[in-house]
Amino acid sequence: MEAIANDESWKNWFQLYGPKLLLCARHWTRSLADAEDVVQEAFVRYWRHQRALGGDPQALLLTSVRRAAFDLARRDQRRVGREKLANGGLAETETIFEPLAEVDDRRVAIEAALRRLSAEQREVLLLKIWGELTFEEIARQLDIPLNTAASRYRYALASLRKELTHADCHG
Repeated sequence: MEAIANDESWKNWFQLYGPKLLLCARHWTRSLADAEDVVQEAFVRYWRHQRALGGDPQALLLTSVRRAAFDLARRDQRRVGREKLANGGLAETETIFEPLAEVDDRRVAIEAALRRLSAEQREVLLLKIWGELTFEEIARQLDIPLNTAASRYRYALASLRKELTHADCHG
């Protein structure tokens, strides 16, 4: 896929890939609003540097989304640290996911199973399934060997399959 050249192609590309990028961002952020901000920031970064970057826009934007999410998390950690100091060592408890208005049991089980994966496995799974990256692209993005990316994916799937099958049998 060539670089996004004009406004119309950008809009078409965003309609096609924006929801996938938002889904990925959602797993790296604490709220939908944060995920939307992260995707917007990633698009702005990409748009400014697209001609110099070359390559596949989807992979480049996913990398940009990931970096923007991690930047936001670091800013939030610093903010929470400052607030904790200002409040005499007390900080508000925050959850990973927003409370859901309507929750089905299967979704809750899947989200819980995903949270219990190691961070390394969860990240590879996210990049492979929602980011639609190849193992080679994942390995390059995470700076890990290709076989490590593939094995983390297999282990993550096996763990989810086992946990969700167990939940189905006992739920």
